[in-house]
Amino acid sequence: MKTNLNKRVAYIGCLGVIGIISTEFGVIGILPQIAEYYKINIATAGYLLSAFALFIAITGPFTVLFASKFDKKIIMLCAMGLFFLSNFFSIFSPPFWILMVLRILPTFLHPAFFSMAIAAAIKGTSQKDQMHLTAIIIGGIALAQVTLIPLSTFLASLYTWQITYVVQGFIILLTILIILKYLPSMPVEKPASFKNQLSILTQPRFISGTLLNLLLITAWFCSYSYFADYLNREKHMSEKQISVLLLIFGAMGVLSNYVTGKLLGKNMFWTTLFFITGVLMVPLAFGYTDHSFFNVAIVTGIWGIMYGPCFLIGVGYMISAAPDAKEFANSLQTSFGNLGVSLGTSIGGFFIFKYGISVTPWVGVVFGVLAILAVMWRAYLDKIHFEK
Repeated sequence: MKTNLNKRVAYIGCLGVIGIISTEFGVIGILPQIAEYYKINIATAGYLLSAFALFIAITGPFTVLFASKFDKKIIMLCAMGLFFLSNFFSIFSPPFWILMVLRILPTFLHPAFFSMAIAAAIKGTSQKDQMHLTAIIIGGIALAQVTLIPLSTFLASLYTWQITYVVQGFIILLTILIILKYLPSMPVEKPASFKNQLSILTQPRFISGTLLNLLLITAWFCSYSYFADYLNREKHMSEKQISVLLLIFGAMGVLSNYVTGKLLGKNMFWTTLFFITGVLMVPLAFGYTDHSFFNVAIVTGIWGIMYGPCFLIGVGYMISAAPDAKEFANSLQTSFGNLGVSLGTSIGGFFIFKYGISVTPWVGVVFGVLAILAVMWRAYLDKIHFEK
């Protein structure tokens, strides 16, 4: 049974995720402006995204194992504090290398926030409620794409790219105040041993879920990381049109994420297969789309629907294979998900540099096919597991 505290934690966690994800992915909408401001190419500007994600991938599991000893409220506050500092000092457009350092600063507690919020929200609830509460928190990713990211991109098109950090910083500060006022202390009652948590790394079902998570997010971020630049240079969309397209993309992602949260609990295999096909559908759709804003908007909406649940799918597959180490499993999902972001951004940037922006939607197709194979492998392992 969901308690009021469970739901409160989930919604506060969702707000925190909106601030975190707008900081992480909000840079996508302003990459062209940053590249122009610092006189660098778009692939180099893309390091702001790939380096952020790579540091999360490297440090995430270790910081979560360490943070699991402490009060969840304190960890969530510390994570939000680092994100606030990062945004505040980025407003002043420091030299590019300092901007990169400021981007990396909050990555150390990024996975810890997700893990602590999800662990606190699902504590003492049924399996069905756990997926619903997790979907609320992870839904912050899609909500960021329909609120802060398009809003900050639009404001940047009117004023300057630095304003994105003002908007993001405000939401993060608001989250800090809400956590202080409305979340009780959440000390660790009986911390799981490191040995028990690390044991999931040898379980084939968990490994297959991890591989799916990595491949699916890599597939999407080969193209999504260069969303704004592709629409501008290949489809001739203006900055204001791109902000509207980001809004459409995010809105469809919110809807899709909500529906997927219900469908995954009923049939994880077919739900996942359906959304993976989007990696193949979107490039084909863009290939037959002209420069009409209406047509581009339709394909962007489809893109948002198919992309929206990718993080939720990763959480579902990894946590379901590690019921006794949910916090650590979620930290690994965040780490490998961000490794996928980093790989996708780097690989996409490489192919754009080599062959031009027009290849952007196609780069992730190979990873999409590999993700389908990973789903098949997990289905086989699940069949064996539940037959025992």
